[in-house]
Amino acid sequence: MHTSPLCIFGEVLFDHFPDGRQILGGAPFNVAWHLQAFGADPRFISAVGADAEGARVRTAMADWGMNTVALQTDPAHPTGRVEVSLEHGEPSYDIVADCAYDHLRPVPDPGRCGLLYHGTLALRHTDAQAALAATRAAGVDQVFVDVNLRDPWWSREQTLALIETAHWVKLNHHELDQLDTGPADTPLPQRARAFLERHQLSGLLVTLGSDGALGLGVDDAPVHVAPQPTQEVVDTVGAGDAFAAVTILGLLQDWPLQTTLERAQAFASRIVAQRGATAADPELYRPFIERWGLTT
Repeated sequence: MHTSPLCIFGEVLFDHFPDGRQILGGAPFNVAWHLQAFGADPRFISAVGADAEGARVRTAMADWGMNTVALQTDPAHPTGRVEVSLEHGEPSYDIVADCAYDHLRPVPDPGRCGLLYHGTLALRHTDAQAALAATRAAGVDQVFVDVNLRDPWWSREQTLALIETAHWVKLNHHELDQLDTGPADTPLPQRARAFLERHQLSGLLVTLGSDGALGLGVDDAPVHVAPQPTQEVVDTVGAGDAFAAVTILGLLQDWPLQTTLERAQAFASRIVAQRGATAADPELYRPFIERWGLTT
């Protein structure tokens, strides 16, 4: 297993629902939460406000055993939030701007990252972009970019520039359509291979919703994994984060790609069978830890 620090960079926020519920999340936070449960001890680089919600984030992380050294407190901006509303029974999301994670500062003496995970949403402000640049300048062995295209918080130019500096990229098939200039009628495995080679990636993951995911590496044939036909689905929020977390775990553990993706799909299938993207329950993770022979 790789021993250099694992760094997770990006947003932590609360989803605010019309009925008053507040759910802690954000893709990088969810990924870090899962990796902590699997014993990877991630360094989570983010920021919260000097408010009650920021205190709740710190408490949740501390209770889960997560490292909070790189979690900043910004007294000038609130903890991240997403306002969830219902329109004709369908949810819509307002990712509130100018939150604490938008104004991340460079981490003092960040140290080298063995693997650095970050998404695209947390880089909508120049402050966070500078903080990521400082983290990368301190030294990174591998970069894993999790594409998350949310209007109006992305541009094709910026996203492709991030992909150009990545080793591994995860995106869904709709995002591939938005970023890829190749013929749309080309079969997905060939499109994915062309995208990987064009951007000189080590690996590419394309998530396919209920059809699972396709993954490939420079020296690996495409691997397709899918949930069981009898899969129970309660809540699909966080499935991609669960998949990303186990993929990163596989990279750290040097698992073969086929094994990594099968395990990532198995864990994502477990997450969609519950309400919520994470759970503060070690028993959720124990069967996977035992089955995969992990030491936590």
